Amino acid sequence: MAGMRTAIYPGSFDPLTNGHLDVIQRAVKLFDRVIVAVAKNETKNPLFSLEERVDLVRQATRGLKSVQTDSFDCLLVDYVEQRSAQAIVRGLRAVSDFEFEFQLALMNRKLNERVETIFMMPKDTYTFLSSRIVKEIARLGGDVRSFVPPHVRSALTKKLAQTPAE
Repeated sequence: MAGMRTAIYPGSFDPLTNGHLDVIQRAVKLFDRVIVAVAKNETKNPLFSLEERVDLVRQATRGLKSVQTDSFDCLLVDYVEQRSAQAIVRGLRAVSDFEFEFQLALMNRKLNERVETIFMMPKDTYTFLSSRIVKEIARLGGDVRSFVPPHVRSALTKKLAQTPAE
């Protein structure tokens, strides 16, 4: 694996959206290996368990040979080092994302200056898309077909049928 350009694309992916997939497909063009790293982060109160989120990402990226799926529950820069990666890929949907992402990138650089952060913008048709919005639309009975892969839509429908209304 020496000499391989590896990027980590971290996130909660609760659930994975077509915007996430678009960023993954863009990253694959720039790196030899892209690791989609699902964050444990229980403070976000995820709808899907860590194992379910990893599985949903794995299914969605099955056809992309240079993509691996993993999970982590440590400092991101430590995980990047563990996986011998050189970069963190972050998606930027709108200017509102930039300030937060910029702060994270600077903090990660302070923690480990060998790790670069690459910002990637999804296709303009996905700039409004977020996992939170997709969950809300699905929760209210809306059609999320154009926002998530088919297996994610099925998983959302099933999970929301099991989840009591708040």
